[in-house]
Amino acid sequence: MNNNLDNPFYYLENFRFVLAWVLQRYTDLLLQDEIDFITTFSTLSVQSQALLVRMIMRRGDLFRVSKLQYQEIGDSLTAAQPLILLNWVVNDPCITVDQLYGVLTKNEFAGVLQLDVVKGAKKADLLELAQSRFCGPRRFSVWCGGADDALLEVQVTDMCDRLRLMFFGNLYQDWSEFVLADLDIFTYEKVSFSEASRAFQQREDILIYQQLHHCSGQLHDGVTPADVAQQVAALTSNNPWLQTRRAKILFRIGQEYERLADYEAALDMYGRSDYAGARLRQIRVLEKIGQPAGAHALAMIAQTTPESAGESQHLARILPRLQRKLGQTVRRATAKQPPESIRLVLPQPVPAVNVEEVARSHFQQCATEDAPVYYVENALINSLFGLLCWDALFCAVPGAFFHPFQTGPADLHSPQFRQQRAAQFQHCLSQLDSTQYQSTIRDNFLRKSGIASPFVYWQMLDETLLEQALACIPADHLKKYFERLLDSIAANRNGFPDLIQFWPQERRYRMIEVKGPGDRLQDNQIRFLEFCAQHQMPVAVCYVEWVP
Repeated sequence: MNNNLDNPFYYLENFRFVLAWVLQRYTDLLLQDEIDFITTFSTLSVQSQALLVRMIMRRGDLFRVSKLQYQEIGDSLTAAQPLILLNWVVNDPCITVDQLYGVLTKNEFAGVLQLDVVKGAKKADLLELAQSRFCGPRRFSVWCGGADDALLEVQVTDMCDRLRLMFFGNLYQDWSEFVLADLDIFTYEKVSFSEASRAFQQREDILIYQQLHHCSGQLHDGVTPADVAQQVAALTSNNPWLQTRRAKILFRIGQEYERLADYEAALDMYGRSDYAGARLRQIRVLEKIGQPAGAHALAMIAQTTPESAGESQHLARILPRLQRKLGQTVRRATAKQPPESIRLVLPQPVPAVNVEEVARSHFQQCATEDAPVYYVENALINSLFGLLCWDALFCAVPGAFFHPFQTGPADLHSPQFRQQRAAQFQHCLSQLDSTQYQSTIRDNFLRKSGIASPFVYWQMLDETLLEQALACIPADHLKKYFERLLDSIAANRNGFPDLIQFWPQERRYRMIEVKGPGDRLQDNQIRFLEFCAQHQMPVAVCYVEWVP
């Protein structure tokens, strides 16, 4: 992997790195045309390799030679000749009027097709006019009547996308990841990669991923849910994270059916999905269509084996309503102790200052002793967890790390995440039984500074805040926060209070959730407040009103 942007062919070296990585780790899964591409690519001149990579890294498949001007490559049409002979690139392809529209400017498009341009007309208006006059594809040179330019069409984009998919394990990361790393915008933890460190273990999984990705895009583009559902139904895999992707798409299809008021179809999709929230949506839909008995039966099953604290919270609201509809005795929930409440009436600030900063400033000014207040929200506890458990989070277990550009493990939100690292997390959390945790956190704060992590907020965390947190937050409190995080990372990494106040001399702290006028506590915030009350940990809710 290249780390020097002074090299004009840095992007080519990065592409070569991907090809070598894929060839080394996926030889048994590669098709013959992919192996041929990788081996043949290495025989081309640097200029031809570079031109192909430049086009692959840009959007689309059609490129005007006049727009392919790179000093290190020289004459692009000359560099393209070996690519043309290999049929990796087509010179002067046949294109439709819509494709012509995509490669020409407004004035060029109007001039080539001899369209009368009405003052104020948009380019899209010209396309509509052209579509009414021209049909069928033509070569670029025919459309443009011998213009002093040429058009190249890349034929290997799909293949290169497959290779990119095998490297990254996804299609949302692209070649820019290398540039961000080269510029030191992102720094990634170095993880040891084993033979099992790859996203796909069989060729079929690559195809299934691509098809699921296509189905997801169709939903976004407005394709009918029935058409997408039919495609997804045929896609099955033993790969756990592909199963999760499939379940998520089924859940999204169910949401789309529900939006269209096709409740029976929505129930069917939710029933096929084990994605988080699917069961709760089934209960709500059953209630919506007048089937409280079915909703109640499913809710009772969910109450026995809740998938998360969030589901339990929603069930506590739904079950009494269903019980009333069925004429059953409503089981009253045990009243929970409300958190400490603070009410402030303060002068309204200028619009650029948010209510959290107003409250922070007030608490800071009113402190009669050294009691600094920080706006931390989700950042502080997550960061302390990330620093203590760094080695566990970046442990190279199968299915976690596929390539050098990951900010964290790919299975972070998997139900098996903690289980796969049980020994590592046990070792990390056991340090909270002594003062060892402080040394580990401090050491990782220094050694890992700036390295991307799914938990550590480097821009927020400085040494002063870190030391005050270690001095004032008891280890047993940290342990409870961290255990809660590990119970459900997706549900519990958010919802922390906005502010934290320290009393260093007394070695104590308090968290404060700030609510402005008309603002209400969110569900994840309520769960956190209840958690703190259950364990007698200091937290308050501050309600701010403006001076009339």
